[in-house]
Amino acid sequence: MAELLVKMEDIDKSFAGVHALSRARFELYAGEVHALVGENGAGKSTLMKILTGVYSKDSGRIYIKGQEVEIQNPRVAQNLGISIIHQELNLMPHLTVAQNIFIGREPRKGIKFMLDEQELNRRARELLDTIHMDLDPKARVSNLTVAKQQMVEIAKALSIKAEVIIMDEPTSALAEAEIEELFRIIHHLKSEGKGIIYISHRLEELKRVADRVTVMRDGRYIDTVKIGEVTREQIISMMVGREIYETASAGAENSNEVVLEVKNLRRGRTIKDVSFKLKKGEILGFAGLMGAGRTEVARAIFGADPIDEGEIYVKGRKVHIKNPGDAVKHGIGYLSEDRKRYGLALGMDVETNIVMAAFEKFLGLLGWIRQDKTRLEARTRIEELKIKTPTLKQKVKFLSGGNQQKVIMAKWLTRNCDILIFDEPTRGIDVGAKSEIYKLLNELVKEGKSIIMISSELPEILRMSHRIVVMCEGRVTGELSATEATQERIMYYATMR
Repeated sequence: MAELLVKMEDIDKSFAGVHALSRARFELYAGEVHALVGENGAGKSTLMKILTGVYSKDSGRIYIKGQEVEIQNPRVAQNLGISIIHQELNLMPHLTVAQNIFIGREPRKGIKFMLDEQELNRRARELLDTIHMDLDPKARVSNLTVAKQQMVEIAKALSIKAEVIIMDEPTSALAEAEIEELFRIIHHLKSEGKGIIYISHRLEELKRVADRVTVMRDGRYIDTVKIGEVTREQIISMMVGREIYETASAGAENSNEVVLEVKNLRRGRTIKDVSFKLKKGEILGFAGLMGAGRTEVARAIFGADPIDEGEIYVKGRKVHIKNPGDAVKHGIGYLSEDRKRYGLALGMDVETNIVMAAFEKFLGLLGWIRQDKTRLEARTRIEELKIKTPTLKQKVKFLSGGNQQKVIMAKWLTRNCDILIFDEPTRGIDVGAKSEIYKLLNELVKEGKSIIMISSELPEILRMSHRIVVMCEGRVTGELSATEATQERIMYYATMR
């Protein structure tokens, strides 16, 4: 019998009167990949933050290798051999790979005031070779892809001799080839007796990587089952306890009205002569592999990045979009793939985030904001989108990822934009929240809104899109109708050089 590395039982935690965890429990054995799943707000992150010392538990017990412990802070967790790789990577982009791996534990020379860069790079190279990672220790992290940065995080965790490694949505920003490489590393770690807690909303991955799965709902433990003894549908049923919206997008109303036209858009090496049309009341999917240029096109249309050449037409009229403010004035809203960096004011409350793109709608006499109107608008959007928040004044940074995503959507609905660009709208979001977002997107197009949806998940693109534009290396390489699109045809165009 493998060694029991972690045992958590009867864990309770409350925040401002909200019961985040109630008698939650979890176990992890050496040499095991144990998946932890549940909707956003189910308590997964809170439970892991207690295990890693970010939060203190209100009650309950934690055992590490059979010994009861109190994990007061992250340093204690680290000393106990527990490490976490967050969905939002915690690296210092201006430093090298080696410097990030050994930050705070750098080898020194002479009178201990000088870093020994040569020894630092040697240790990093030795560690990377051990787990067969093709990374240059001297490379600056800011120059690495998201996938390579994630490898740095894994190496960093192993450098502190971690025996328990928590991976939070590790594949959310990875292409298929990179996912295969990650799974190879996970299987290697497992063979060395490491215990891995694998948090993911991509349930189809679990059969490939996990041994057991624990399901949480509303802060409570539901069940733990062997992955080979349960179906995806059974896991979903345990997670949500309700019907899931799986209907594909209804066909567009054959509208020929073009609301957005992009002609010959160019920007450096990332956008190479991109042209397309978006019609009223349709979802236009953008597919492609990482680095295809989809996000770059979205940011250029929204005015977040300057363009070198090209024309943009909104409802037949040529427009000049120099910044996001111009885009919003022309009725274009953008939900970024990096919601925390570009979509939210994390330190502000839910109400302010919802109304901030449309403050002029709420002005009263002498230019004062009518708080009665902002409160009403925020309450309406919270109810409409089923945003889970204890109060309107809750800071957005304390919401789950899915609820943060809904706050951004509420912001653009409040602004009443006719053209909405959704960049990875369901990345890092559970099946229940995905279901609600799919339903909302379909309702928006029925109301006459037009949506550009960028997604790395081909089933999502196929399910939701009326037409699909495929990109590769900054170019549009194909356009498919919903009826003719298949995963194989999309991948054919996505790899067309």
